[in-house]
Amino acid sequence: MIEFEEAIAGGRVSIIGIIRQEVLSGIRDKGQFLRTRQALAPFLDEELATDDYLEAARLFNLCLDHGVQCGAVDILIAAVAVRRNFTILTYDQALIRCLKVLRIPHL
Repeated sequence: MIEFEEAIAGGRVSIIGIIRQEVLSGIRDKGQFLRTRQALAPFLDEELATDDYLEAARLFNLCLDHGVQCGAVDILIAAVAVRRNFTILTYDQALIRCLKVLRIPHL
């Protein structure tokens, strides 16, 4: 968690809209939803381009070639990281499996 706090303090954290949606979609308590939405507000959404989706498709197929099934959101996150040379901070085990196959840096 220290790495994440340092990354925030250094202005080195990006988010894509689908991550914001995914995080907020799982919060049913209105108060917690509003607090989380407010906590995410300072992070502007990284703009996605057609090439991000094309890279996601390529990475999806690469994972399949290695016998690993990745979800659409996970593989889009991976594609954005590849194209922008980002490190991904995650505890999501399904995403971590994809990242290991793709050799994408993650914490």
